Amino acid sequence: MQAGWLRTRSIDGLRTGLEAMREAERGRFVLVLPPAMAAGVVAYAGALLEPPVWLAPCVVGLAGALAWGLRRWPVVYALCLVLAAMALGAASAGVAAWRAPAVLEVPRKASVVAGLLGAVEPLPNGRRLTLLAPTFDGGAAQGRRVRVRLRAGDETPLTAGDTVRVRALLQPPAMPAYPGAWDVQRDAFFSGLGGGGYALGPVEVVARAAPQGLALWVQTVREGIAGRIFAVLPGAEGAIAATLLTGATAAIPEGDRAAFRDSGLAHPLAIAGLHIGIVMGLVFGATRLGLALSERVALFWPIKALAACTALAAGFGYLVLTGAHVPIMRSFAMAALVTLGVLVGRRAVSLRGLGLAMAVLVLLAPAEVLGVSFQMSFAAVLALIVGYDLLQPWLRRLHGDGGWGRRLAGHCVALALTSALAGTASMPYGAYHFGHIQLYFVLANMLAVPLTALWVMPAGLVALALMPVHAEALALWPMGWGVQAILGIAHAVAAWPAAVLAVPHLPGWGLGVFSLGLGWFGIWRGRQRYAGVVVMALAGLSPWLSPPADILVSADARLIAVRQAGQVRLQKGSGAARFTQEAWLQYWAVTAAMPLPECGAAGCPLGVGVALVGAAADAQACAAQVLISAVPIRLECPGRQVIDRFTVWRDGAQAVWLGADWPVVLSDRAMRGERPWVPPVPTRGRLPAGPALRVAPIDD
Repeated sequence: MQAGWLRTRSIDGLRTGLEAMREAERGRFVLVLPPAMAAGVVAYAGALLEPPVWLAPCVVGLAGALAWGLRRWPVVYALCLVLAAMALGAASAGVAAWRAPAVLEVPRKASVVAGLLGAVEPLPNGRRLTLLAPTFDGGAAQGRRVRVRLRAGDETPLTAGDTVRVRALLQPPAMPAYPGAWDVQRDAFFSGLGGGGYALGPVEVVARAAPQGLALWVQTVREGIAGRIFAVLPGAEGAIAATLLTGATAAIPEGDRAAFRDSGLAHPLAIAGLHIGIVMGLVFGATRLGLALSERVALFWPIKALAACTALAAGFGYLVLTGAHVPIMRSFAMAALVTLGVLVGRRAVSLRGLGLAMAVLVLLAPAEVLGVSFQMSFAAVLALIVGYDLLQPWLRRLHGDGGWGRRLAGHCVALALTSALAGTASMPYGAYHFGHIQLYFVLANMLAVPLTALWVMPAGLVALALMPVHAEALALWPMGWGVQAILGIAHAVAAWPAAVLAVPHLPGWGLGVFSLGLGWFGIWRGRQRYAGVVVMALAGLSPWLSPPADILVSADARLIAVRQAGQVRLQKGSGAARFTQEAWLQYWAVTAAMPLPECGAAGCPLGVGVALVGAAADAQACAAQVLISAVPIRLECPGRQVIDRFTVWRDGAQAVWLGADWPVVLSDRAMRGERPWVPPVPTRGRLPAGPALRVAPIDD
């Protein structure tokens, strides 16, 4: 009888606990759907074949109908909704691919490129043009744009809207540096870019014309503002000031860009929530203060709502002026929800607002889900919302009686906490895309962010306001002093010992597992949320569960590298791409490579069953199971796998994993499959010129 009573109490307690958990999590399931949409985009991008454009919409309808019909079964209902959300994300990506222009056939030799000038971007040494609807040697206009870097010293006056022509050598978007690396061709396909190159002669203006359309007019305004800034602030200060006010980052010198990156201050150069928050906050405060100067207006007008709407309009103008990139689009979407919350008296910042912003961006720009900006931006904001929600009681106790000492301590703690939460949550995404992490980002942000918020950005806004009367120099000079201070902080922190640490390569599935854990921890409220911490910790083991390749061959065979005993040895032919070499070093988490020795007739062993051979190789080289060469191999080795100049010409970069029995080889084409952005297998034409047999020094 006692046992029965205990069993009844236990069941009642379990039932009560489940009911309490269900009540605490009521309404939270909807937050699962936007990440599911993003997961659908990732699934679409990872497919090896292009699905029919009608397939995903049909799955959306079928899953939605099943969810409606089975709504009495909560688990089945939830699974059907998640499936519908994933299919909706995949459908948005499929429609975007279907609408994208066909891949551009770039001329293989120098040609005269003409087109409508869409943008003129200043570079540290020269300028870069973006041509819309380009033609090659007088042919038909193409549906994609191309970028041409002008020769240094070419100062021909140019404005967006002009029709220009220039003799240039163009190339299509580069293939991935190794199988599984960032897909530049996919990024270019969805962005509308067809290729790029450099000018062989001066640019010629065919016709001057006022910009037609809103986009070209905005670009003209941006270039005009940037030109006014550079006239007052030449050099790095002007480039950073132009970045903050127009979103154009190409003019920042590489050394300064590296200092910002290595110190953990890259986010001030990526126009996002910090900048639009400063703009809207300043406009909101100035508008509310101005309206409050009138007693009648303060008493009878809704000045808070008017100030919020004015700030939102200013934020939209800043979004358009800076190029409407993904981070600021997310920030503006949330700012619109904040304004709506102010107008109706509801909570301004919430997970629902973040989820809605994610859903809108997935539908409007699905390809951005695969980019580092989208991933780091949403991870950082999710961590900030959840972190401040969990730590709110402790922060209230820190605030105490509200004295100036307590308030100062609270502001310092909040600044450090904001940097720590956002930086830690986005760190795995930076490690995946860039192969390194920054150690001192919290301290660097504690020094640089207040300077940006209280000095640099306010001075920049005043400069914009003074430009119509040509008095912007009065504000740009102080802005330049603030930028110099931030540059000094970036260079100082980047020079500290171990400021940047190379980290093991995080595989794509490991990043997905981390995202799942982070989302789980952020969405739920009860104790079950801490299961997400366990999942994120398990994701940290993924580099050891999926070790990187042991040998890499570039898409032009000019680079061949092997990792042995923690060291990388590299054969570098003349004309090898520095970008590919740096990507390999990041992939292997090393900072330098040593040269590979020259090979004799039998080849050089790179591992068990793999040999590197040269043009003078003979039949002895056939003892290896896999033969690798920078030039076409003329040997007849039945049953042996060959990776040579012909192989990479057909199938792109190659990766080899050494095993006890037989090496495993993976090509870029096998990794990406047959997709609209993947060039078809070349079946005709001449093999591109191979690398010279002379091996260049590693430190070229």
